[in-house]
Amino acid sequence: MPAKLRVFLPLAALIVVVAGTIAVVSGGDDQPPTESNPTVDLALITAGESRDFGPAPEVPTEDWSPEVAEALSQVVQRLSTGTTPSEDVRLLIDSGDARLGWPIADVLRFVGPGEANDTLTGALQQLLPDFQPDPFRAWGNAVDHLIAWDLPVPEGQYLDFKRDLYGRVEPQWADLIGDGGDVDWRLVSWGGVGIDDRGFEDDGLCNCIPALDNPAVTPASEGDWYPDDRIVFGVVVNGEARAYPKNIMEIHEMVNDTLGGRDLGIPYCTLCGSAQAYFTDEFPDELSEQYGRPIFRTSGLLIRSNKMMYEINSGSFIDTFRGDAVVGPLFDEGVTFNQASIVTATWADWKAEHPDTTIIAEDGGIGRMYDLDPLNGRDDNGPIFPIGDVDPRLPVQEPILGVLTEDGTPIAFHVGAAASVLSEGEALVIEGLEIRLDAGGIRALTNGEDAGGHQSFWFAWSQFHPDTLVWPLDFQS
Repeated sequence: MPAKLRVFLPLAALIVVVAGTIAVVSGGDDQPPTESNPTVDLALITAGESRDFGPAPEVPTEDWSPEVAEALSQVVQRLSTGTTPSEDVRLLIDSGDARLGWPIADVLRFVGPGEANDTLTGALQQLLPDFQPDPFRAWGNAVDHLIAWDLPVPEGQYLDFKRDLYGRVEPQWADLIGDGGDVDWRLVSWGGVGIDDRGFEDDGLCNCIPALDNPAVTPASEGDWYPDDRIVFGVVVNGEARAYPKNIMEIHEMVNDTLGGRDLGIPYCTLCGSAQAYFTDEFPDELSEQYGRPIFRTSGLLIRSNKMMYEINSGSFIDTFRGDAVVGPLFDEGVTFNQASIVTATWADWKAEHPDTTIIAEDGGIGRMYDLDPLNGRDDNGPIFPIGDVDPRLPVQEPILGVLTEDGTPIAFHVGAAASVLSEGEALVIEGLEIRLDAGGIRALTNGEDAGGHQSFWFAWSQFHPDTLVWPLDFQS
């Protein structure tokens, strides 16, 4: 395994107001919930817009030639020097193969300002039609185009390239990538930090986003340190409620906890506005004996602006958004982690609705102090990592509650519209899912049981569930 390259770059640093009453064909508080078929003024839901990337270029279908593959290898090998072999880059350009935009952009992600950056950016300009890069975001501009065009790659060659490249930056990434599993590696990029490879309850420092394991908690009465109008992510398991303050989650992005007698892994992707809670105590006995309690960590990698988490004991990538193991031993075993619902609410509303709730201690139990707004609005103006085109039914960062029906149909509930309906005393039941208010937020139930939904930005839910239905847009009368 090649030695790790120390390559570090800084990260690049619409909420729709639903006004008026949305009529729903259903009962009020004095009637049992019924299947809803809402009549909605669609003007109340502001649609998003598709981004124009132009037509996709025509590309060949065969594998890259041995000469092209060797040229890519040479570019990767020179990464640590901050230069690129001009003759190899010229060979790539002369091939005229726009598919090479993927590996060139991959290398560019790890290259700071200078000669190599200019050379690789110039190569992208010549290979990708009508590509005019932002000088401060050439890599991201290129990947946005490539995702939107969905240009194919020779899968085996590209996987080998990606494993080699990422393994030179962080050898553990190469091990995790392994045989590629069920991941579209074109869409994977570096998030700007290293891997969190610390053991369970290891509070040591790392060049990573450090998970918080078994955090200290306090009763709500001792949570006055957190302002009432600030956001928490609320979870209830077996009648026990806990609030995870957003500012702490923005620092750790991962909590391994126990609540209501159940073990949970709770990732938070700041880029997707998405906190989730996965049950990690449902392993088959043979897996528990081999790997112990599943412990989630942040890998430092992203897939279409969504964090890629991994289970540290087995060395398996887990799809953060869906809970499926996608690479490694847990993928081979077909493991999927089931979700508990997370409600996004203000601290005031959550503790009023759940007076017996606990909240993560002010110092997380590790003696750390947390700013109330550690990201300083970093993600307020849209995604800062490439996501390609976006389903235009809703704006990119519109908050939705995403949930699966019993038959696996994904539905995105427009949070503002659903809260408006429910606050009027109407029932909202769609495809067997009942949506209820909880602490000013919304949650989903199936047959009275937690359906495991979570809130996120629209772009994230729609790209991981491209066949999703949208309420109310897809359920108008």
